[in-house]
Amino acid sequence: MLLTPEQALAMEVHGRMDSAVLAPLYVDAEGALHAVFTRRRDDLKRHPGEISFPGGRQDPGETLLETALREAHEEIGLPPAAVDVLGALEPTPTFVTNYAIYPFVGLIEPGFEWVVGETEVAEVLELPLEALRAAYAERRLVRKGIPFRTPTYEVGGHLIWGATGRILQDLLGRLDAE
Repeated sequence: MLLTPEQALAMEVHGRMDSAVLAPLYVDAEGALHAVFTRRRDDLKRHPGEISFPGGRQDPGETLLETALREAHEEIGLPPAAVDVLGALEPTPTFVTNYAIYPFVGLIEPGFEWVVGETEVAEVLELPLEALRAAYAERRLVRKGIPFRTPTYEVGGHLIWGATGRILQDLLGRLDAE
């Protein structure tokens, strides 16, 4: 079961910088549930080429939900009014960049015409949750010389891992429970 935004915000999470992401979901014409991700540009200083949910750092004066909705609008052109916020997931820490990520889940209409924020996003990915679920593996990766184990999902040559992998694992687990 999804958390309420209030439940998620009350949870303690390690990280010196708060950020938020939106996990946009939609149901296609055949009834299959899809999630929307971004693939970051390869020339970025932080997390180049990685796949993530749209999101970013919290600006002063905004709530974390407002952060997630603003970032989704900036990165993929998704207007906040087009998102029906269903709930939240457990906050997730990042280990290298020391962020506390607060994920929110929203339902959107299928067939949205994405407007890519070209300074950060290389492409928008719409991946079926069943394909992601089937692609799950626990892997040992090495980043910046540090080995670690992480949930991974590889679909169509796109590898989701790290904080996004942990967020996706939480999402799939909560949806399975409903």
